[in-house]
Amino acid sequence: MKVTKKLDKSVLYVDLIYEIRRIKVMLDRDLAELYGVETKNLNKAVKRNINRFPDDFMFQLSNEEFENLKFQFGTSRWGGTRKLPYVFTEYGVAMLSSVLNSEQAIKVNIAIMRTFGKIREFALTNKELFLKIRELEIRYDGQFKEVFEVLNKLIIEKSKPRKQIGFKIGK
Repeated sequence: MKVTKKLDKSVLYVDLIYEIRRIKVMLDRDLAELYGVETKNLNKAVKRNINRFPDDFMFQLSNEEFENLKFQFGTSRWGGTRKLPYVFTEYGVAMLSSVLNSEQAIKVNIAIMRTFGKIREFALTNKELFLKIRELEIRYDGQFKEVFEVLNKLIIEKSKPRKQIGFKIGK
């Protein structure tokens, strides 16, 4: 069964990227769907070129990882999966473009690479922000706490219902 998804350049595939073993990865079946091929055919192409896919490019999930992933989705989405799925790191996804050489594969690969880049950029930005806030907390230890306490009081006061003012018409 060949599935083709219309590729939109603005789409980022963030919802198809999972963190397993503290690594951002994509599942073989999601990639196969995006590339418009069956999962078994994607995996066959990879196995024919296995020397291009070292452990840091691709690995097979353990039973425990697979069960955890199924739990996140609910089992209905997995259908009759008999083999443990393979997952591909950013490097593995990039290598897939040399194994699956079609116009759709190239377009999908570009979109996925952009998604991984955006995730990396977001993580770095948040890390820098976290470090700057931490530095401010250390530098202005007591003063920083007071500022947050005042801000919290202001937020709480704003959220309290206000007493109505003005002229009231009685019935």
